[in-house]
Amino acid sequence: MFKIVSAVTENISSRPAAKPGKPRFSVTIRGLRLGTGLILFAYVITHLANHALGLISLEAMEAGREYFLLAWRNPVGSILLVGSLLLHMILALDAVYRRRRLKMSIGEALQLTLGFAAPILLVSHILGTRAAVQLYGTDDTYAYVLLALWVDDPTHGIKQTSATVIIWIHACIGIYYWLRLKPWFVRSLAWLYGLALMVPVLGLLGFVNGGRAVGALVANDPGFRLDIAIDTNSPTAEQAAELGMLEDRIFIFLAALLIGTLIARAFRLYTERRRGVVRITYPAGRIIETAPGSTILEASVLFDVPHASVCGGRGRCSTCRVRINGGLELLPEPSEQEQKVLRRVKAAPDVRLACQLRPTADISVTPLLPANANPRDGFAKTASTQGQEQEIAILFADIRGFTTLSEQKLPYDVVFILNRYFRSMGEAIEGAGGRVDKFIGDGIMALFGVDQSAEQGCKTALQAARTMAERLDELNDLLKADLPTPLRIGIGIHVGPAIVGEMGYARATSITAIGDTVNTASRLESKTKDYGAQLIISQRVAELGGIEKPPWPSEDTEVRGRQEPMRIYILDDARQLPERSGTPARQPATTA
Repeated sequence: MFKIVSAVTENISSRPAAKPGKPRFSVTIRGLRLGTGLILFAYVITHLANHALGLISLEAMEAGREYFLLAWRNPVGSILLVGSLLLHMILALDAVYRRRRLKMSIGEALQLTLGFAAPILLVSHILGTRAAVQLYGTDDTYAYVLLALWVDDPTHGIKQTSATVIIWIHACIGIYYWLRLKPWFVRSLAWLYGLALMVPVLGLLGFVNGGRAVGALVANDPGFRLDIAIDTNSPTAEQAAELGMLEDRIFIFLAALLIGTLIARAFRLYTERRRGVVRITYPAGRIIETAPGSTILEASVLFDVPHASVCGGRGRCSTCRVRINGGLELLPEPSEQEQKVLRRVKAAPDVRLACQLRPTADISVTPLLPANANPRDGFAKTASTQGQEQEIAILFADIRGFTTLSEQKLPYDVVFILNRYFRSMGEAIEGAGGRVDKFIGDGIMALFGVDQSAEQGCKTALQAARTMAERLDELNDLLKADLPTPLRIGIGIHVGPAIVGEMGYARATSITAIGDTVNTASRLESKTKDYGAQLIISQRVAELGGIEKPPWPSEDTEVRGRQEPMRIYILDDARQLPERSGTPARQPATTA
């Protein structure tokens, strides 16, 4: 049976993509699992909402039940519910059958375990309600159910409560895996968490309150139990025994399904190994051999090759993507779903999803993301984050004589002064439109024009330098009681081509720049010490910044690492810069 189901689902999910201009209906295993899961989730939410009415009264629960049954016990609702339940269970068994290895993340293992536990806990409740309704004409009112679960057999009530919690956690894990790749998910996490907590709590509290109400009615009215039995046409002792036998058979059938799935999986793996192997070559020359039909991600997991997969191999996140090192024509064509994900991240033609690609011949791949990639890595990146060469302005700034100052201060004071300094300078840089790249000791590196033109980058860099000088005066005035002498800074600005991209490791990842332009800007900042100046800019910065005939001293100077001299402009005070590029320079007020 599992081979048939697997073959059908394999055919559904691996059909060739439709040609442009000829859309067609497409169903995937992921879509079926998600769709059936959402239908079941909607049923659970409405069921818990009905339970929550028990916080008002038992009568409110019965009134809400009428609308609940109207939605789910009509022919369409019944087909959707029962069909979704059966198909969701079959797809869960199929997922176990397909796995190359039963090793999985804690979240996946928890979701799978809870998913298989839920039917076991729910069988008796389903038989006592829906089956009793269909077989014996029972009217499963809340009074009937609560009398059975709360008064007559509380252990079944505990089992039902446990099933509710298990199903809810199972559903929330699935919803989390589905939504966490959405760009808005992080912003909505607090609201989603609140709903995930509020819905089951209110439902269970309503169940408890309704159960207490029924218990009170039984205690106060000895004839209440008989009235319920007559009004609801409760199953007789013989009918209850028949339901018990049916429950035992269902347990045996579910156990047989699971054991049969595991046996079929073992047989499939055995037959695949006999058909030969496919060799997958990873970076550093590591080669593994796997059975044909395995995805690259399954092979990586099977042989403990570190490989990113935020969505667990569901073809959603794209973090498992790999570059194919030749032989693209030998690979099966990507499915429509894989193409959709690759288009979303603007992948190159030689990039495929490792969780979807099942190589039929030897292949060499290079994973494109680190094994600890996060959901953010699954979103499309701008050119600047992926890496490109562009002309940008670089600003370096450094505090003069801070080493001597720090030796005279307690560590707490040093940290306090530096944090106030970094805050003032960072606000000046970002306020002008720049990007603080990093803090290096008491130094700052900033980028301008990353997402703009080089001209705009130079203008904003010059504006930032002027504002930094103004903020420094304000900071010195604020800290004059804590500083033996005012803080002094040196600033260097240069513009030119640089490689810009998101670089680093794990959490220490940011957009930065490397190249000769960065080195030159740093050396211009160092030269402010030689000239006793606050700011040095290159001629190219002045030109692109819109400053015609700069009035400041200039000089052709040698810069280490450059073959030709560079013309620079030397400013004793960065406040000599115009407030906005193109306006006349204004001399700063004399300071003591």
